[in-house]
Amino acid sequence: MKASVLLNAAAGLRPGPVQAEAARVRDLFAGVGVEAEVRQVPGPDLLAAAREAAASDADVVVMGGGVLPLGTLNHFARDLCIPGGIEDAVRNVAEGIVREVDLGEANGRIFVNNSSIGLYPAAVSLRDAWMERQSTHKWVAMGRAALATLREFPVVRVTLRVPGGGVDLTTPMVFIGNNRYDTKLFSLGKRPALDEGALWVYLARDAGRFRFVRLALRALVGRLDDSRDFQGIALQEMVVEDRRRLLRVAFDGEVGHVSPPLRYRIRPRALRVIVPREPCAP
Repeated sequence: MKASVLLNAAAGLRPGPVQAEAARVRDLFAGVGVEAEVRQVPGPDLLAAAREAAASDADVVVMGGGVLPLGTLNHFARDLCIPGGIEDAVRNVAEGIVREVDLGEANGRIFVNNSSIGLYPAAVSLRDAWMERQSTHKWVAMGRAALATLREFPVVRVTLRVPGGGVDLTTPMVFIGNNRYDTKLFSLGKRPALDEGALWVYLARDAGRFRFVRLALRALVGRLDDSRDFQGIALQEMVVEDRRRLLRVAFDGEVGHVSPPLRYRIRPRALRVIVPREPCAP
């Protein structure tokens, strides 16, 4: 087997020289009989690099930071039940089975986890600016940015076009998940399935600053209540309209500016992934 391994430079890779990390990953793949070409790619260039790798003679394309557990959160890898240790995750590439999962898409941008408008992309943009200007550690910068964003509390005024009609909203955030997110204690942020063929749109029921902060605190302790705290809607497609020329939008943690309207849709079973042979523990 030949593998093209792309290390996401924006994923918070483990400390140390990039060349040493790449060599370590290459050696781990060689140990399970896989010939791997390993390179580090800036976050905004990942999609182009993945397309290039998919068109090459590689049998499999492996993402480090998101699929291989080399990043800081690894939501997608976790939801696929890929082992958290790098050695076991590499072995999974060689010994796992192929499964088809859904993708989300908006205006040609693909996301495997989620997309959002409002507070989160505002905070990420501020975090990145501080990291660039002040060389602040990623999580320290994110904490400062989150507090600053909550103090300012920007809201978005959008129109959601869904099957059956449209609704005008003034809200701190619109969150669009690739499949349903769990809100139960100890499972917060996890997705029980990645192949149900639906986008899940989440809207906070209370739009005020202090109520939204309370909602965030309830989320941290796993006490969200679907009926009281937010509204979740399952859709196959949705259009987000806004009067501004550009909207700041997050796709899997990467922020970009997109011209509205945003046309979201689910792409059922559009991505083939290698997962462990044994199913996840509940």
